[in-house]
Amino acid sequence: MATPEGAASEPELVSIPATPHGLSTPEGAATPTTGAGSDGGGGRSSKGGGAGTPGRRVVDGLRGYLEEVGHLTRLDPRDAWLPVTESRGGNARYAAFHSLNAGLGFQALLLPLAFPGLGWSWGVISLTIAYCWQLYTLWILVKLHEAVPGRRYNRYVELAQAAFGEKLGMWLALFPTIYLSAGTATALILVGGETMKLFFQIVCGPLCSPSPITTVEWYLVFTSLAVILSQLPNLNSIAGLSLIGGATAIMYCTMSWVLSVSQPRPATVSYDPVKSASFGTSLFSTLNALGIVAFAFRGHNLALEIQATMPSTFKHPAHVPMWRGTKVAYLLIAMCLFPVAVGGYWAYGNMMPPGGMLAALYAFHSHDTPRGLLAMTCLLVVLNCLSSFQIYSMPVFDSFEAYYTGRTNRPCSPWVRSGFRVFYGFLSLFISVALPFLSSLAGLLGGLTLPVTFAYPCFMWIHVKKPERFSFSWYLNWGLGLLGTAFSLAFSLGGVWSIVSNGMKFKFFKPPN
Repeated sequence: MATPEGAASEPELVSIPATPHGLSTPEGAATPTTGAGSDGGGGRSSKGGGAGTPGRRVVDGLRGYLEEVGHLTRLDPRDAWLPVTESRGGNARYAAFHSLNAGLGFQALLLPLAFPGLGWSWGVISLTIAYCWQLYTLWILVKLHEAVPGRRYNRYVELAQAAFGEKLGMWLALFPTIYLSAGTATALILVGGETMKLFFQIVCGPLCSPSPITTVEWYLVFTSLAVILSQLPNLNSIAGLSLIGGATAIMYCTMSWVLSVSQPRPATVSYDPVKSASFGTSLFSTLNALGIVAFAFRGHNLALEIQATMPSTFKHPAHVPMWRGTKVAYLLIAMCLFPVAVGGYWAYGNMMPPGGMLAALYAFHSHDTPRGLLAMTCLLVVLNCLSSFQIYSMPVFDSFEAYYTGRTNRPCSPWVRSGFRVFYGFLSLFISVALPFLSSLAGLLGGLTLPVTFAYPCFMWIHVKKPERFSFSWYLNWGLGLLGTAFSLAFSLGGVWSIVSNGMKFKFFKPPN
């Protein structure tokens, strides 16, 4: 396991402040910093510091200065031009806002769908194990951000390349992180657009039926709003949006399960395990249910990026405020996920519709629940989707701008930056219209992206930290990593089986009316 914080065998790292926008340092040249020069002088003085009290005072003064503002970590100057690392003014509050917004979303409303295949006991046990497991791997990522002296791993793919090698790390981490960023943004357009349509129908009632606006047009409305909000320049600048996103997620999760359990249950509700024709069918049904549980835990692909927005010194390393904010965020996430899963299954049992809690509320309680409450729940989902779109799209914006700055060796102008974001937003809209069934693949997508959360961090810890062979840490991380990889393959097969057995038809370019 990690060395105790108070007994670290090597000094903590520090980061240089962001290069002012528009300035650059030639690649390969040393960044001029006072701290670096002081560090060199401090090293020479320390050899003769014991000669007398004045010398010791000089050494102590230099050491204190280095602990406060020393600069030892060499960063690529182009990092100061990119959205993730442009601003390093983050703190524990920002970390809590971003982690809550990234870790809690519409996937929580799908959790009751897993319980018919698992039952009460195994459903709660699986959810608890998954929560503890992903919290441990998140702690690993927070610690590995500055695990190597002189380096900060500001992005998930960078850490994967450092742990597994440049090419292998790229191939292992690129697809799941691309899906978790771009794929989640596409799914948010689907969920957000359909929820906007539902909100319109609830508010207008029979006067607006049928809706004069089609589903595709609602997708366009949602995307336009998301593109406007995406013009905020960097990750720190969307902290307010992340606060709104996290707060609205807490509110609609709480409202969904409170409204569900406070109303009479459907007369035909049943909690009997779903009977399967064969052992294979039962097995794949269970695996698909576990994939839905895994799909609810997201945000690990953004942990390093969030931590990269913070300053880091010897005395105040970035992992301290990051972990403090993360603990608060995931306590709130637990207070939402468990009641939604348990309360939703108690209210609807095996009758839970494929759309999750929001669809169940509308299907079973649209006549006995005040329209204002149903409309408020939908509006909160829309606001959360708009906020989540920003934080999940930021790594894609970062990649676009990294490619541009690498080719031109200058920062993106406001027009170029805006053009990238408009292009990405409407590309996501095109994919949403082309693949309207994407949000229905929760089990399959949960299996494909599971290694990012449950497996890769454990292997990264082994390769970067190199725990003693056959120690508890070595066994724990190898065991969790291999188990996570096996689950990923199994859940993916379960998701494919669910698609085949349910007869899902892939209707390209045919979103619902």
